[in-house]
Amino acid sequence: MFHADRATARTTDHTQRKTPSMCQHRPQCPSADGPDREAALTVAHHPEQGWSLLCNGVLLFEDTGELLPDGQIIAPHRPLGTAQVTTAA
Repeated sequence: MFHADRATARTTDHTQRKTPSMCQHRPQCPSADGPDREAALTVAHHPEQGWSLLCNGVLLFEDTGELLPDGQIIAPHRPLGTAQVTTAA
């Protein structure tokens, strides 16, 4: 039997739930929504597949792209090579 109120409650609970941090050490790693999120410690590293899982729940890909715990995608942001950097005189 399907009950609409139960389905709504389940969906609402799921969408409002925050992913708890996996970080159990002190000082605690940066949160997944912080600008320094890539500084979190690695808890799983799979170079053969091209990704690492950070303790704040961020999936970091070898092309510097990221997948945040809330599903947000961060496009690759590779630094410029030394041949592409210009200096101001």
